[in-house]
Amino acid sequence: MPKPPKRKCCESTPRCQRCPLRMLKEGTLPAEYTVKKRRLVMADGSPLPKKDKKKKGKKKKKKARAEKKAAKASAALVFNASAVGGEPTRI
Repeated sequence: MPKPPKRKCCESTPRCQRCPLRMLKEGTLPAEYTVKKRRLVMADGSPLPKKDKKKKGKKKKKKARAEKKAAKASAALVFNASAVGGEPTRI
C-alpha cells in the first residue's frame, strides 16, 4: 500500500513522490481526495479532518523544570540560612 498524499504541496521541483499535484496529474490520487489551491481536500470539498497530535514528553519536561527550579530555590534558602545563622529567608 503506497503512502497517502501530503496535505500541502511543497512546490519543489522536481515534485516529490507524495505530492498531491503530481498524484492528481498521474491519476494515482485516491478517489476520495482532490486538490484545491495546492492543498489536499476531500472530493466533496470539505477540508481534511485534523490529525491527532500526540504530545510526547511535554509534562515530563515541565515537571523536571519545576523540580529543578524548586531545588534551586531550596538551595538558595539553605545557603542564606547558613550564612546568616538565623531563619531561612529568600534572597
